[in-house]
Amino acid sequence: MKSYIGHHQVATDTDYLELALGTPLELWLGEEGESAEERAARLDAAHDILADDPELIDRVTRIAAEAIETHAPVLLNSIRSLPRPARSKGGSTSKAVAA
Repeated sequence: MKSYIGHHQVATDTDYLELALGTPLELWLGEEGESAEERAARLDAAHDILADDPELIDRVTRIAAEAIETHAPVLLNSIRSLPRPARSKGGSTSKAVAA
């Protein structure tokens, strides 16, 4: 079964997010290996988009909340299965010093 948003076919979760936001995800998340100059230009463009469309923040927040709600069981199970760091026998290494 094919999904569409408007006239655009949605093939992946990324397609859905990009169509819902109206911008490519790389604008917000960056790309691996981008230079400091590229990052600055990307953030300037993102700032301009948010200035032009203040309601975008609300849409992004709603999408993020819906994604967390939908995928919370999977995310929580993934976190629980991660190995825990070993604890030292001497207790905490960051004890407060009384003055």
